[in-house]
Amino acid sequence: MIDIHSHILPGIDDGAETLEDSITMIRELTEQGVTDIIATPHYVDETIYTSSRRENLHLLDELRCTLAEEKITVNIYLGNEIYICDKIDDLILFNKTSSLADSNFLLVELPMSGEFPNYEDILQDLINHGYKVILAHPERYTTFQNDFSLIERLHEMGVLLQCNTGSFIRQYGKHAEKIATTLAKKNMIYALGSDMHHTRGSSDITLAIKKLHKYYKDEELEQILVNNPKTILEHSATPTE
Repeated sequence: MIDIHSHILPGIDDGAETLEDSITMIRELTEQGVTDIIATPHYVDETIYTSSRRENLHLLDELRCTLAEEKITVNIYLGNEIYICDKIDDLILFNKTSSLADSNFLLVELPMSGEFPNYEDILQDLINHGYKVILAHPERYTTFQNDFSLIERLHEMGVLLQCNTGSFIRQYGKHAEKIATTLAKKNMIYALGSDMHHTRGSSDITLAIKKLHKYYKDEELEQILVNNPKTILEHSATPTE
């Protein structure tokens, strides 16, 4: 599996607190078959979650060095989970945030409850500017849980959908599980992510994938676990500060 959504960089959001936490989390992911991880720290404009691209790249370098010392074989890339705002273009242009693995794919988050008034317009503008927009965990948003047609509308616009593996085993409650299952049945999921914030039971991804076999043929599951995420990595440019 290629994990396109994780919070493994230490000390900059509500994910890993220390480098030791990061290593523990990554070790747990690799033991479950994850070969590549995109670190996607939160970027929420005008909050404490605004670590710069430069700082994130520095942490990524430290993490890669420690992984090499620990002989943990995994590829780590940089991204951000960008909370919806009116100036995402500018945040990327001025190196405040990062696309996924320096590609043209963006991971965007919406409010968990309530609506951001013009979110459709913002996402459409990003698409019009050449970005591939991936919506983080649509199954978890209360608004979408109450009205599935809102997800379908975004999907028809060209917004790609990333579900959390934990949603399929009720980690985020029965409503998120129901929406994630519906998205799987309708073959609307582009990729999966652990959305890992901390160490937890090692069976998380394994159990989720086992359940997903109910809705996908082997080659279909391979598409969302590996092939689609690999497309992101293949569009990666050389990282710069």
